Amino acid sequence: MTQPLRRVRVVGTSGSGKTTFARRLARALGAPHVELDEVFWGPGWVKRDLAEAHADLRARTAGPAWVADGNWESQLGDLLDGADAVVWLDHPRRTVMARVVRRALRRGILREELWHGNRESLANLLHLDPDQNIVLWSWTSHRRVAARYAARADDPRMVRLRGPRQAEAWLRAVERGSAR
Repeated sequence: MTQPLRRVRVVGTSGSGKTTFARRLARALGAPHVELDEVFWGPGWVKRDLAEAHADLRARTAGPAWVADGNWESQLGDLLDGADAVVWLDHPRRTVMARVVRRALRRGILREELWHGNRESLANLLHLDPDQNIVLWSWTSHRRVAARYAARADDPRMVRLRGPRQAEAWLRAVERGSAR
């Protein structure tokens, strides 16, 4: 018998829907949701002190259940190695790009606060530097992120969901209590 999901990481490229997926999964599991961007970014889009961010993450994942979304591989160390599953949202680039463009426009127009007072600006969409432009970041990192997680595909904890339909079907199975 497989053990139930209690601690889950959700990974994928920017715009793949990690946070939306993770929030819904957390509700289904009755677990807290941890957004790694909130942990690692401070006010003014300044990366938080790593020791401070690690302490925050340890506190947020100290309980028996959690759902954490985001990549942040170079910053995590082994902090989330105790995950029961790593859900990889491996969506086609065309899907990701449509989502990230809509999201960037919505956030820019509505001036939505993300965390710690940070907001995305429509002006950022004019930057040619992917570090300043989330749409370019998503475009340029899509292949790299896919390669990173494809290299781990043999991990028995990896759940690779190829496209929104597979992601939706998997979430519905979790909500019914029939997925692992």
